[in-house]
Amino acid sequence: MKVLVTGADGFVGRWLIRRLLDDGREVFGAVRPAMPQRDDGLTAAERGAVRWLPLEVTSDESVRQCVDLPYDAVVHLAAVASGADALRDPGVAWSVNAAGTARLAHVLAEARRMDRADPVVLVVSTGEVYGRGEGHAPRRETDPAEPCSPYAASKRGAEVAGLEAWRRAGLRVVVARAFAHTGPGQDARFVVPAFAQRLRFAKRIGAPVVKVGNLEPVRDLLHVQDVVDAYVRLLGKGEPGEIYNVASGQGTSLEDLLFRMAGLLGVRAIPEADPELMRPADIPHLVGDAAKLRAATGWSPRRALDEILRDVLDAQAD
Repeated sequence: MKVLVTGADGFVGRWLIRRLLDDGREVFGAVRPAMPQRDDGLTAAERGAVRWLPLEVTSDESVRQCVDLPYDAVVHLAAVASGADALRDPGVAWSVNAAGTARLAHVLAEARRMDRADPVVLVVSTGEVYGRGEGHAPRRETDPAEPCSPYAASKRGAEVAGLEAWRRAGLRVVVARAFAHTGPGQDARFVVPAFAQRLRFAKRIGAPVVKVGNLEPVRDLLHVQDVVDAYVRLLGKGEPGEIYNVASGQGTSLEDLLFRMAGLLGVRAIPEADPELMRPADIPHLVGDAAKLRAATGWSPRRALDEILRDVLDAQAD
């Protein structure tokens, strides 16, 4: 089975590549050609087992050269993945996330029309497309998508682009709406590794004060390996044209996450609000219902919350 992973050098991409290689898949990794070389978390042997291809999703020609090959499956991870980055330049987020997915889907749909390939295409989206919603019930795929940030709106656009190609051309598109996830290798633009970094610094200097943003939001947090497991299962058992939540169904406030991590590290943390870290547009409560995914694939998360947090803390060990 030949699998193309776009955004292959990103946080989730490296974990997905490792899983696919372990499963005996032939892996093609698409990365931005202009990006400087960075630590992708793979071993030399793993890196050498991947066929690396240049991909700039804002270029029609680049997309065609990379994507127009006889793949059995495509996992589309390439994106502006940071909400803060998308907020700074919504136009770029839309160009990469929505228009980039439209380009990729169009090339793959043409390949299918010409009988060159008929891949399963997993478009990776986010639970943030549900927006603020009402109440605290876990979000289901039948709930309305009402994104309230440039990042979420552009990912909703990616979903629409992929599903349009399914309806128009029969491209076998499956959409995964992943809720919050973390693990070793995630950078400090994201909340859990940011907490880990600040708590470790507080412990090192013996100062308990930790700068924080809004700690009230409740999130559904998964380990990246569990998310990758869901993606792999959806390649085999996801129904084309369908959307699947990837979620634990359990909500935890950011305040609880901070104090759990402090306890695991042996730090008495004193949170101090920093206006620079505040995000007034945060969704107050975002928890997902993954019953549809479980029914289709048998998936369930294996990593408990404290294990997830410990993994991130250990990855930042001095």
